[in-house]
Amino acid sequence: MNMIHDIDGFPKIVLTEPMGSSAEVLLYGGQVVSWKNVHREELLFTSSKHGFARNRMWSLDSSPSPLSPATNSSTVDLILKPTEDDYKIWPHSFELRLRVSLSPGKLTLVPRVRNTDSKSFSFMFALRNYLSMSDISEVRIEGLETLDYFDNLMNRERYTEQADAITFDGEVDRVYLKTPSKIAIIDHEKKRTFVLRKDGIPDAAVWNPWDRKAKVIPDLGDEDYKSMLCLDSAVVESPIVLKPSEEWKGYQEISTVSSSYCSGQLDPRKVLYGLA
Repeated sequence: MNMIHDIDGFPKIVLTEPMGSSAEVLLYGGQVVSWKNVHREELLFTSSKHGFARNRMWSLDSSPSPLSPATNSSTVDLILKPTEDDYKIWPHSFELRLRVSLSPGKLTLVPRVRNTDSKSFSFMFALRNYLSMSDISEVRIEGLETLDYFDNLMNRERYTEQADAITFDGEVDRVYLKTPSKIAIIDHEKKRTFVLRKDGIPDAAVWNPWDRKAKVIPDLGDEDYKSMLCLDSAVVESPIVLKPSEEWKGYQEISTVSSSYCSGQLDPRKVLYGLA
């Protein structure tokens, strides 16, 4: 683990592992802003900032709770506690912790929220994952078929997914509900699949702004929508409720595998059900 400063002067943690992959974590927002594989290819799309915790300066956690260490991994523990100004926005006392672990071909995030208040509170939560794609029109997501989702482009109306897989030919902004613990994002052109595994974070948000909205988003280039996909692990439908002193823990792991092809398409059973 190494700390440097980015071009804006913010402290940044650099994680590396023996095989040669790396990750960069900004203390401002507690954001993973880079993840490069052993070939030094960037796997993430530079993320935007959303939500309460993304606009705060986090600290290194000097006394993290013991979590089982991942083998052959490089890890940093971050913590966020509310300031006086934060109480005006959300009047609850809490500790938000995030462990970021890098291992060969894998990036793991373990978020935890502890209620340090004298009364219960509830909250929604999301880990935003901006993934780098070769061409969004050649990308498909397996694992969300037949599920219900809220469509944010249709006033959050609830629908049921009818397609065999999620593909992209226009703007998408949806929250899929009660999703499986494993979701596959298949990039046909790169012959690469991202596999997202999660626990304790039941929902999944899928977003791509497409061309028209990309033109009006300040930190997004007009053509950037073609090379990015946002797939969040989220808690939306049923907010988490914590009593005083209670703690919630989530888990998210993103790994990359080479896509195996069958009739020109990935056999999703091999990725989703481990039949490879």
